[in-house]
Amino acid sequence: MTVMVDIRSVHKSFGALQVLNGIDLQVRAGEVTVVLGPSGSGKSTLLRTINHLEKVDRGRISVDGALVGYRRAGNRLYELPEREVLRRRTRIGFVFQNFHLFPHLTVVENVIEAPVSALKRPRKEAVESAHRLLERVGLADKATAYPRQLSGGQQQRVAIARALALEPRLLLFDEPTSALDPELVGEVLDVIRDLAGQGTTMIVVTHEIAFAREVADTVVFMADGRIVEQGPPGEVLERPRHERTRAFLSKVL
Repeated sequence: MTVMVDIRSVHKSFGALQVLNGIDLQVRAGEVTVVLGPSGSGKSTLLRTINHLEKVDRGRISVDGALVGYRRAGNRLYELPEREVLRRRTRIGFVFQNFHLFPHLTVVENVIEAPVSALKRPRKEAVESAHRLLERVGLADKATAYPRQLSGGQQQRVAIARALALEPRLLLFDEPTSALDPELVGEVLDVIRDLAGQGTTMIVVTHEIAFAREVADTVVFMADGRIVEQGPPGEVLERPRHERTRAFLSKVL
């Protein structure tokens, strides 16, 4: 199966704090990788390096065969101009913890903003696509509402529709349910389950262990900026080999 995400020896520090310490990870096309780990383990930073929201200090990341943020000339990497970075980033959808919707735009306007501005799609075509996506996430009746009129779960589903509007090759989710009230978590996870069932390549940072067990092809456990262990959910969650993984799971299960 084709490798969609190829992360090789990635390091990232913020000042004296080393956040990623030699990350190697491959994600195959059409599969779901769930990343678990304690707060401060580097999970969110890893996601942000994949679409070049954070620059790596060392190592390289490619998505769908193309380096993210750089071009290669011989043995050296050169950072791409911001316009080219933005163009390549459109192939990677990112759903944030806190929705990041534009409060002054309606739901449908939020969904069409990137396709129209970044991909230069005709507005009529983008609106038609947006309505199909809103139906897909169960919000067809909310197209003209504003974010403030929606629940947190509805706002996160709009954020997922917005990410899908760019027809990305890869979807990244950074704790997509952690800002939600418990009764709203299920509606967002249901949408992600549906995407997984349709073969969408996804990397999901979450604390939802039951979701990871059900949906993930691969579970990755991170601690101290390193991948401690990875494998099928039945192995990592039921028979963890590393003491750090066992200690973490004992607290959350």
